[in-house]
Amino acid sequence: MLHLAAEEPQSPLLPVWPEILIGLICFSIVFFAFYKKLLPAINKALDERREAIEGGIEKAEAAQTEAQSVLEQYKAQLAEARHEAARLRQEAQEQGAVIIQEMKAEGQRQREEIIAAGHAQIEADRKAAASALRQDVGKLATDLAGKLVGESLQDHARQSGTVDRFLDELEAKAEAAR
Repeated sequence: MLHLAAEEPQSPLLPVWPEILIGLICFSIVFFAFYKKLLPAINKALDERREAIEGGIEKAEAAQTEAQSVLEQYKAQLAEARHEAARLRQEAQEQGAVIIQEMKAEGQRQREEIIAAGHAQIEADRKAAASALRQDVGKLATDLAGKLVGESLQDHARQSGTVDRFLDELEAKAEAAR
């Protein structure tokens, strides 16, 4: 029979049972080795990778939350700085308006002082000119009267009284004409 079995052609589709058994035993040994040694290391690496990824995502979310918080703080500070700048601008404008008013008032006061001093100076000059004119007119009038009368009118007290009375009459007539 052995002979017969060796002579019978074997179908390539039907497996040989001893080969299948040896293949199954080898596969079990390799599978067991992978299961005991390689699979825990692979699972450990995958768990570490998953934890690292989840930790990275959590860190990224925390960083994003913190960045958003800092951005809101910067926006609040910027709004506060703009408000402060607007307040300072308003204060500067108000102070400028007050300074302008003070300068105008000071200028008006100085102008009035200058005008008053000018009027006082004009009045003093007018009085000095009137006095000098009185003296000149009086001297000329007495000289002329002395030539007309033929006598010297050198008496100073009489001369001053006559000239003053004459000029006062002229001023009174000039004021009445106005």
